[in-house]
This record gives sequence, structure tokens and C-alpha cells, in this order.
Amino acid sequence: MDNPYWTELASPVGPLLLTADADGALTSVSVPGQKGGRTVEEGWRHDAGPFREATEQLTAYFAGDLKEFDLPVRVRGTEFRERVWAALDAVPYGATTTYGAIAAEVGAPRAAIRAVGGALGANPLLVVRACHRVIGADGTMTGYAGGLERKVWLLRLEGAPGGAARVPCP
Repeated sequence: MDNPYWTELASPVGPLLLTADADGALTSVSVPGQKGGRTVEEGWRHDAGPFREATEQLTAYFAGDLKEFDLPVRVRGTEFRERVWAALDAVPYGATTTYGAIAAEVGAPRAAIRAVGGALGANPLLVVRACHRVIGADGTMTGYAGGLERKVWLLRLEGAPGGAARVPCP
């Protein structure tokens, strides 16, 4: 993506870096220190204008007033990653699923659980595409590119199983 737009949004889980393409479609949402997260590069255009709707929806989500995002997004991944992301998009607010369930949903063998985890870890739309809703088969909090504290915080916000753990958010 050539010279994307970017802005930052203060949130309860820390500052969010949002990027968008020239058409204003959201291309990433990340947090500082996120594994695989984005950082502002030279030539990027700092402009909050393309992010008005994303800012409104994220603010409403963090206030507990929004259950489903409806934003123009433009992300690309391998065919497998895109299938995993589509399955993830079907997990409703306040619910959780497992890596194995996502693998089954996309028609992958049980042995593909690590590949599912890799696809979720490569999700460029933290919070908006709710990979925090995927937990271990035994209910444990496993893998989250934004950090397990944020994962638990987001699940607690949604009242989802697994969100009961008391972990401070950065």
C-alpha cells in the first residue's frame, strides 16, 4: 500500500494505530508492541479525516454500545487466511470459539490448528476483526498478537466466556 493514511485513537486497551488506503478503506488497526503490528513510516499521511466512521464505531464499541462493526475494510491475505478471517467474522459479540472449531469451519484438518493460529496472528484488524474471541479448547487464554491482557479485557467488555479472569490492561 503506497503512502497510506494514518491516525491514532486513544482507547481503553492503549493507543490504536489505524491505517487506511486512498479510498478510505480501513487497512489495519494495531497497538504498540503488537506482534506483526504496523508502525508509522516515512511518507504516510497523518489525517484523521478518513477515520471518522472507524473512530465513532470503535468509541461506541469500547463504551459497550456497539456489538458489530460495519466499516469498509481492505485487507489481503492468502486464500487460507481469508477463509479463517471470514470464519472469525461469523463469531458473534460476547461469544468465543476455539482454534479447532475455526479449523473445522474452514474445512482444514485438526492438524491445521497451528495454521489457524498463524492466520489469526496475521489479522491486521485488531479489535475490528475479533480474534480475541478465539480461545484454547480447554478455555485457556492463548495467543493474541495484542497481548493476553488486552484479550482478556476485550472478552470481559463483551461479557464473553474467558473474560472473567482479572488481568489489568496496559
